[in-house]
Amino acid sequence: MAIFETFSKRQKRLERAGQQDVYQYDSLPRPFRVQVVHILDTAIGIYYSSSGYLTPASKFWDAMFATMCRERGVFCLGDEDENHCEQCRQFVLTAATDGALDIIELSFRFIDRFSRQVGTQEKYAAQITQDANDAIEELNQRFREHGIGFQYVEGELVRVDSQFIHAEAIKPALSLLNQAGFDGPADEFMRAFEHYRHGRHKEAIAEALKSFESTMKAICKARNWPHPSNATAKPLMDTLFANGLIPPELESHFAGLRAAMESGLPTISNRTSRHGQGPDLVTIPPHIAAYALHLAASNIVLIVQAHNSLR
Repeated sequence: MAIFETFSKRQKRLERAGQQDVYQYDSLPRPFRVQVVHILDTAIGIYYSSSGYLTPASKFWDAMFATMCRERGVFCLGDEDENHCEQCRQFVLTAATDGALDIIELSFRFIDRFSRQVGTQEKYAAQITQDANDAIEELNQRFREHGIGFQYVEGELVRVDSQFIHAEAIKPALSLLNQAGFDGPADEFMRAFEHYRHGRHKEAIAEALKSFESTMKAICKARNWPHPSNATAKPLMDTLFANGLIPPELESHFAGLRAAMESGLPTISNRTSRHGQGPDLVTIPPHIAAYALHLAASNIVLIVQAHNSLR
């Protein structure tokens, strides 16, 4: 299901530019909760019973309601006069963050594991218009859109800094780039994350490499190391290593370090986004874009810390 960037979303994205923390974990904005309810409505379907017959959608809602009540030690999730579907929907909208995440995780397990088994006629009767894969993809996109640090992966909601290396690489990279002289790379790195959050994976990879290259140029400028103004990643790395950014005695110990840096992020960017995609459409999966972001972050942390340690 298409997700559109409205004027207000675009303004909020611009306002957030330059902020250090990319994700937060403590609150679920009401617009996000409402969007989740919309996904549940289109992926699970409406609650409907006739002459004692429950549609598969109604059975899903009943099962989710019963599971949530049992696990929370309550008899209802809202107004007892409302049906189980409506109580679940209201719980998503009004519960504290932990409770809302509980029911979001549970509901997407139902979508992931059981809604795939619903037949075409039953989907039509329940007004199911969104398949499981699309619903999960939209949920994860909504998390990124609102800067909420969770993703649905293999039946569970996981923190982004558990799934990847957000805390160990991303946040330190942002912190280091806030030093004087790194304004350009910091802006490019934030743009890379903004592209990733909005599903623009090719742009995210290209901006990640630009940020890495700009960081190297900033270090060369700060240390008066000459380099071509249009230099790309490899010649810039040549300059850094030639001028002892990594001490010679460590270069031999970390023999694969330079090769890994040269064949990692630049290669991914060149093959996916930087030099054109050729006659066939190239679709970049989100995990490849995330990998490129974390490669960029790790490289930036390494060279800026090495720069700071040089006398």
